[in-house]
Amino acid sequence: MEYIVVAVAVVALAVIVHASLEGAVARRAFPVLLLAFAARLLVHVFVTRSGVIHYGGDNRVYEIWATEIVASWKSAGFHVVTAEENPALAGVALPCHLFAVVIYLCGGPAPLACTAVVAVVACALCVVMYRFARLLGADERAAFLLLVVTAFLPSFLLHTSDTYKDGFNAFLVVASLYLGVSMARRFEVRKVLILGCLLWALWNVRSYMVFMCLVPLAVSLLGVDRGFSPRRLLAFGALLAGAAFIYYGVIGTAAVEAMMDQLDTGQSEAVRQANGDGGSGVSFDGGSAWSSLGLKLLYTVFSPFPWAQGSLALQLGKIDALVSYFLLFAAVRGARFLWRTDRRVLLILLFFLVPGVIVYSTTMANVGLIFRQRMPIVMVASLLAAVRWTRNSRGGQQSNAPAEIELNRI
Repeated sequence: MEYIVVAVAVVALAVIVHASLEGAVARRAFPVLLLAFAARLLVHVFVTRSGVIHYGGDNRVYEIWATEIVASWKSAGFHVVTAEENPALAGVALPCHLFAVVIYLCGGPAPLACTAVVAVVACALCVVMYRFARLLGADERAAFLLLVVTAFLPSFLLHTSDTYKDGFNAFLVVASLYLGVSMARRFEVRKVLILGCLLWALWNVRSYMVFMCLVPLAVSLLGVDRGFSPRRLLAFGALLAGAAFIYYGVIGTAAVEAMMDQLDTGQSEAVRQANGDGGSGVSFDGGSAWSSLGLKLLYTVFSPFPWAQGSLALQLGKIDALVSYFLLFAAVRGARFLWRTDRRVLLILLFFLVPGVIVYSTTMANVGLIFRQRMPIVMVASLLAAVRWTRNSRGGQQSNAPAEIELNRI
């Protein structure tokens, strides 16, 4: 049954690619993404589950929780197992329920089939990255290059080759910001509805990321450099009302309490010391989460450094770091161009990137952990790199890409 799920996942990937991209681009992209899909299954079998490297652990915990959901279904019938019923699911309910469905269909543990689901989500993110880059003004060549780089970015490949939730988180964050920029270009009610679904899903994957996305999304509705239209005002009011409902309507539930505790827990001295005890741990002077902030920012953005000692996983992470250096350098150049040509869109992205880097820096104590946490940040920054690649490919001139790639294939 596991292999049937894998086959269904391949079919789903084909549908996503051909429904989301133009014919010629889809024909080029599908073999690349099929190879990326297969690479994740191979890494799962021969690396993450073979003991070649000792890394992670929460991936297996999510499987255990998914198995507990299946046991609950068998005893009480199919239902959504909430955080009130199982507090461990706070913030990870969506991936655990998806894995539970796969485990139930397979009649028992099915790590390969669950990984196939994660791999499809990863490939879908590559498609969103292509469309996002085109929306920002990148040409087809630069956007396709970004799709390929994203598909095989080492950290993204590793963390979507098993039952981690990082792939779900990255997909939902980038897709939400994509819709935000799209609404800044042209407002449509259906985009708000889709965005609401994405944010609900993100709430059940990594809840605090919803609040990190709200400010840039609010900026997209404000329009930054132009006044409110009635529809824009209505949408902005609806967003605020929704945020208030989430905060006041469900405050006190296990999920919200867990979300509110996440930042405090991550910034606590005890947790930072515990994270720092690992093979890739880093100690900073001062007991405050905000002490040595400049150094923590450097580690958050640039680690692991080429000279760092550590495990095999840390050494392999240096490849990803080198790729990230290249992407960040190009992103700075792309940001400078957008500042001159489309300041509104650049500010939407910066309102996610800057607070995200600062918040993660306050929890910095382990290179392996920050290596995963910064994944959405690197991807959003790489969108700016695609803008730079477009300028290079045009001899220093920005292409006249369409201002809006319609969301007519979701």
